[in-house]
Amino acid sequence: QVQVVESGGGLVQFGGSLRLSCTTSGIIFSDYRMAWYRQTPGEMREVVATITSDGVTNYVDSVKGRFTISRVNAENTIFLQMNNLKPEDTAMYYCNARLISDRTYNYWGRGTQVTVST
Repeated sequence: QVQVVESGGGLVQFGGSLRLSCTTSGIIFSDYRMAWYRQTPGEMREVVATITSDGVTNYVDSVKGRFTISRVNAENTIFLQMNNLKPEDTAMYYCNARLISDRTYNYWGRGTQVTVST
């Protein structure tokens, strides 16, 4: 059974930092592209950052220079280091694991809430 579990969310002040973690089990983690998404009520879920199995990263423009995604294959874990947080970063953050081979394998966690106060 595949599990994707996020942690590290919380309440932080404007300009502060948080580090999110996402640990998986039941998949060959090193084969998967991993990503962080976020969603606010009434809005579409948007991709925040991705990291390929080879470690290539990509970010949405609004977080470039502030957020860093990384992975530790030996621990089946990815991280999202978030610095200089802004109120508009407030959202539920979701971890995603995706592999496209014979078919698409796509797994989600339940999310961790990040709230940035002014």
